[in-house]
Amino acid sequence: MTDALKRLSEEGVAIWLDDLSRKRITSGNLAELIDQQHVVGVTTNPTIFQKAISQGDGYDQQVSDLAARKVTVEEAIRMITTADVRDAADILRPVYDATDGQDGRVSIEVDPRLAHNEKATVAEARQLAWLVDRPNTLIKIPATMAGVPAITDVIGLGISVNVTLIFSLERYRAVMDAYLSGLEKAKERGLDLSKIHSVASFFVSRVDTEIDRRIDEMGTDEAKALRGKAGVANARLAYQAYEEVFSSDRWSALENAGANKQRPLWASTGVKDPAYKDTMYVEELVAPNTVNTMPEATLEATDDHGEIRGDTVRGTYEQARADLDALEKIGISYDDVVRVLEEEGVEKFEASWNDLLKSTQAELERLAPAEG
Repeated sequence: MTDALKRLSEEGVAIWLDDLSRKRITSGNLAELIDQQHVVGVTTNPTIFQKAISQGDGYDQQVSDLAARKVTVEEAIRMITTADVRDAADILRPVYDATDGQDGRVSIEVDPRLAHNEKATVAEARQLAWLVDRPNTLIKIPATMAGVPAITDVIGLGISVNVTLIFSLERYRAVMDAYLSGLEKAKERGLDLSKIHSVASFFVSRVDTEIDRRIDEMGTDEAKALRGKAGVANARLAYQAYEEVFSSDRWSALENAGANKQRPLWASTGVKDPAYKDTMYVEELVAPNTVNTMPEATLEATDDHGEIRGDTVRGTYEQARADLDALEKIGISYDDVVRVLEEEGVEKFEASWNDLLKSTQAELERLAPAEG
């Protein structure tokens, strides 16, 4: 083992685990990761819950009770997932208290089928915040065109948000603007801005997966030289945008009123291509006031052989821009790539949600008490 996770934390990167299950909670594993591997937060998504509920018998008692009450499958899912998030939030509460609310956070996602419906997204966010009823929850809202104004409304209500599925620099700037607008609304309402937190989840590996696929189709040496560069370059330029926005006069006015910066969160940091080092999206994205949410395999890999060499983001912006420009020059359209990724991202979460509906329905039927 290395001291990489400790060093990463010391560089200002909050380590969050991109996974949650009841077994992880009840076995003491989550508490162990917090205690021994510097984990200070948890993110979830429909895929994670679908996997958790379909494996093992950890949910049998609750599902049996829900089946006896004849609840709908949608209500069952919300009861099951919010119970896990609530328990995880309680385990992380000491971290939340120690970091003045910045970390110790657990994220739960709005129904991805609402991704293109602004009003329904806001209503769902309010409902989830009420259901979980823990101050260290983050409600995940996708950064779709409908999601961006929903972020403003939800932040304006004083609910902390994890903005997810951000792929493009343009959309990321819109997300930061939505956050500031939400804080301004909250301030007008007389809410305590210091209690509102947010992260912006900027996806990394999926950018490389899509661009590398296009590079491989081209097959030229010029194209191949650009493999594996776009994901990191895109994220580094996002951090540059973050530095600009959170040093503006508009931000200063909010900060003076007690507001917290919306931290960039590096999501999708599990390496998909075996040609790349499995800790690449950790080592190459070290910068102050960021979050890296890692699948357990990436967390373990970083702990085992990660090489943390200080800040690897600031001072790289010129090269990052050159890498993205080089892709445009060989005919790979950045705008098209990020559009495809956003559409696919929403579709994947919708598909996982539908799988979750099916597997939960099957469990409700299996564990339903005999009539009579």
